[in-house]
Amino acid sequence: MEYLNVAPVASIIFVFTLVTSLYAFYDQSLYGKFMLHPYSVSKGHKVFTLITSGLIHADWMHLFFNMFTFYAFAFTLEQMMGSWQFGLLYFLGLVLSDLPTVFKHKDDFHYNSLGASGAISAVLFSYILFNPMSKIYIMFIPIGIPAVIFGGLYLVYCMYASKNSRDNINHDAHFFGALTGLIFTVIFVPNIIQHFIAALSGGR
Repeated sequence: MEYLNVAPVASIIFVFTLVTSLYAFYDQSLYGKFMLHPYSVSKGHKVFTLITSGLIHADWMHLFFNMFTFYAFAFTLEQMMGSWQFGLLYFLGLVLSDLPTVFKHKDDFHYNSLGASGAISAVLFSYILFNPMSKIYIMFIPIGIPAVIFGGLYLVYCMYASKNSRDNINHDAHFFGALTGLIFTVIFVPNIIQHFIAALSGGR
């Protein structure tokens, strides 16, 4: 109940995404209805999948990593930026992170995409603007990486992987979700740039 009181939007998103993802594991027909199909969306069909594709995940590991990252940052972020701002950030993160994928694969009938990674990247990078010197821990690396450094490495990796990787991960959604988080926060949170610079220099 505490999470619901202090971060109601994040709580609802977290539970709803878990429920729909778990349901899809046991009802495979949901994938066909909810997955992003750029070929269809580019022709004006199934536009709602820009949102619903973020409610399902490919497997347990995909779901775990996304929800673990969401849990680590989203509840704190909502308290810092406000509930309606957080809700709008997540919604735009879902949609805007997928639009480049729609344009890129508009002629590829066999391409599909799913998962909340784009919106969660938006959450993560918005958080980085608030707390650039906080530590982010990655599995198998025993020391924390300053969030601002992690963010820079993340963006470089996404750009590289988008052009060179063959791992069936939508790196474009990660990259453009991150940009959405940065741009949204600069627009909707007053003085965030000054706060970011002060945090980097050791002030508050």
